[in-house]
Amino acid sequence: MKNKKVVLEKVDIGLAKVRPFLNSDGGDVKVVDLSDDGVLTLEFLGNCSSCSMSNMTFKSGIEENILQEAPEITSVQVTNLASN
Repeated sequence: MKNKKVVLEKVDIGLAKVRPFLNSDGGDVKVVDLSDDGVLTLEFLGNCSSCSMSNMTFKSGIEENILQEAPEITSVQVTNLASN
Protein backbone atom coordinates (compact mmCIF):
# COMPACT_ATOMS: atom_id res chain seq x y z
CA MET A 1 0.00 0.00 0.00
CA LYS A 2 1.30 3.39 -0.96
CA ASN A 3 1.65 6.04 1.71
CA LYS A 4 0.50 4.11 4.77
CA LYS A 5 1.09 7.16 6.95
CA VAL A 6 -1.57 9.17 5.11
CA VAL A 7 -4.03 6.26 5.20
CA LEU A 8 -3.46 5.80 8.95
CA GLU A 9 -4.10 9.51 9.48
CA LYS A 10 -7.45 9.05 7.72
CA VAL A 11 -8.16 6.01 9.91
CA ASP A 12 -7.48 8.17 12.98
CA ILE A 13 -10.05 10.70 11.74
CA GLY A 14 -12.62 7.92 11.44
CA LEU A 15 -11.79 6.56 14.88
CA ALA A 16 -11.97 10.04 16.41
CA LYS A 17 -15.66 10.15 15.48
CA VAL A 18 -16.51 7.08 17.58
CA ARG A 19 -13.84 7.23 20.27
CA PRO A 20 -15.89 9.50 22.62
CA PHE A 21 -18.68 6.90 22.66
CA LEU A 22 -16.21 4.09 23.36
CA ASN A 23 -14.49 6.10 26.09
CA SER A 24 -17.80 6.95 27.78
CA ASP A 25 -18.34 3.22 28.37
CA GLY A 26 -14.78 2.62 29.56
CA GLY A 27 -13.46 1.30 26.27
CA ASP A 28 -11.24 2.25 23.37
CA VAL A 29 -9.75 0.86 20.18
CA LYS A 30 -6.22 0.88 18.77
CA VAL A 31 -4.70 0.17 15.39
CA VAL A 32 -2.59 -2.98 15.43
CA ASP A 33 -1.58 -3.22 11.78
CA LEU A 34 -2.25 -2.03 8.25
CA SER A 35 -1.16 -4.61 5.70
CA ASP A 36 0.18 -3.81 2.26
CA ASP A 37 -3.09 -5.04 0.73
CA GLY A 38 -5.18 -2.62 2.81
CA VAL A 39 -6.39 -4.87 5.62
CA LEU A 40 -6.66 -2.88 8.85
CA THR A 41 -6.38 -4.79 12.12
CA LEU A 42 -7.75 -3.24 15.30
CA GLU A 43 -7.84 -4.26 18.94
CA PHE A 44 -10.59 -3.35 21.39
CA LEU A 45 -9.39 -2.08 24.75
CA GLY A 46 -11.01 -1.84 28.17
CA ASN A 47 -14.71 -2.65 28.38
CA CYS A 48 -14.99 -2.91 24.59
CA SER A 49 -13.02 -6.15 24.60
CA SER A 50 -15.74 -7.98 26.54
CA CYS A 51 -18.90 -6.04 25.68
CA SER A 52 -21.75 -8.00 24.13
CA MET A 53 -22.48 -5.00 21.89
CA SER A 54 -18.95 -4.81 20.49
CA ASN A 55 -19.88 -6.52 17.20
CA MET A 56 -22.64 -3.98 16.52
CA THR A 57 -20.37 -1.11 17.58
CA PHE A 58 -17.70 -2.41 15.23
CA LYS A 59 -19.96 -2.84 12.19
CA SER A 60 -22.20 0.21 12.48
CA GLY A 61 -19.76 2.63 14.02
CA ILE A 62 -16.08 1.90 13.73
CA GLU A 63 -15.89 0.06 10.40
CA GLU A 64 -18.35 2.40 8.71
CA ASN A 65 -16.44 5.53 9.79
CA ILE A 66 -13.06 4.11 8.85
CA LEU A 67 -14.19 3.07 5.36
CA GLN A 68 -15.82 6.44 4.84
CA GLU A 69 -12.65 8.34 5.76
CA ALA A 70 -10.12 5.92 4.25
CA PRO A 71 -11.53 4.20 1.15
CA GLU A 72 -8.07 2.71 0.55
CA ILE A 73 -8.85 0.21 3.33
CA THR A 74 -10.04 -3.08 1.81
CA SER A 75 -11.31 -4.61 5.06
CA VAL A 76 -11.29 -4.05 8.80
CA GLN A 77 -10.86 -6.78 11.38
CA VAL A 78 -10.69 -6.83 15.17
CA THR A 79 -8.35 -9.25 16.93
CA ASN A 80 -10.47 -9.62 20.07
CA LEU A 81 -14.08 -9.11 19.02
CA ALA A 82 -16.31 -10.43 21.83
CA SER A 83 -18.54 -13.41 21.07
CA ASN A 84 -22.24 -12.66 21.32
